[in-house]
Formats: sequence, C-alpha cells, structure tokens
Amino acid sequence: MWIYEKKLQYPVRVSKCDPRLAKMLIEQYGGADGELSAALRYLNQRYSIPDKVIGLLTDIGTEEFAHLEMIATMVYKLTKDATPEQLRDAGLGDHYVNHGYSLFYHDAAGNPWTAAYIASKGDPIADLYEDIAAEEKARATYQWIIDNTDDPDIRDSLRFLREREVIHSLRFREAVEILKDYQGSKKVF
Repeated sequence: MWIYEKKLQYPVRVSKCDPRLAKMLIEQYGGADGELSAALRYLNQRYSIPDKVIGLLTDIGTEEFAHLEMIATMVYKLTKDATPEQLRDAGLGDHYVNHGYSLFYHDAAGNPWTAAYIASKGDPIADLYEDIAAEEKARATYQWIIDNTDDPDIRDSLRFLREREVIHSLRFREAVEILKDYQGSKKVF
C-alpha cells in the first residue's frame, strides 16, 4: 500500500543542543493533537467514511507519520548531546529516568499517549469537523513552539510542518463540502 522513501519529507537541521525545546516538541510527538494521534485518527476514520473522501484520509494520515518522523528526528538531535543534568533542568528528568535518550509517546507534561486521543464518531461530517479542529490545534501548537526558539534551522522545519497543518485543514474543509453535497443528492439503488 505504501512505498517508504528513506528520507525525511523535509530536511531537519538543528543548530544546537536544546532539551528545553525538545520537551516542547514532544507535545507534537505524543500529545493529544500531535502527529501520532492525527495519523491514527485519520487512518481509523477512513473505514466509516464515504468512498468519495477515503483517499484524502489515507493520504493525510500517511503524511502525519512522515511528520512524526520529523518530530522524532528533531527531538533526537536536540537531546543527543545533552547531559542528564541538562535534561533534568529542562524538565525531562523523569523521561530520562524511564527511557534514557529514547523517545516515548507522551505529551510535553509527561502524560503518556492514550487511544482516548483518537476521536472517531462514525459520522462523516462530525469526524471531519473533528479533523479540522485537530489540524488547527496542531497549527497553533507549532506556532507557539516557533515562538519559543531562535534557532533558524528548527524554525524552518517547524514552519513547514505548520503550513502542512493549514493545508490539511483546508482539504478537510473541502471534504465536508463534498460530503454535504453527496448527502443532499438523490441516490438510486
């Protein structure tokens, strides 16, 4: 079904070790509105949505996994040279004790990822509005993370991710209109 190209969707460059920023980015790794939650939400919803928009959910869900890979790369690069003391000072001491330098799916506050983050009502319009909200929340989070760093390389990658969230939101809005038209049309069986 998928072809995995062994490269990131967009280059990730990091200028300096910054565990504080890594802690913020972890929100997009394992948080409620992060990339893992989005990917699983969309790929799950596609089974109960009309054929007219299944491909959209598949495409965006797959792309969210590419974003997850970018976030993981950023967090790794931001922490790989950090000392345990730097991690502790950045609020990642508990993470280090439990996982070392390994990534783990939790939010910036340390709450573990949960399947409760995956909203799926089974109503196509309700699900798409949920998806629009998720993309807008992710966009806002990326902006707030951008506001918290002066690293031009990281800002560049985060701007790319923020703009993809905008595109996804627009595509979901288009899908709502397609389904509204579809639901209102006369069907002959």
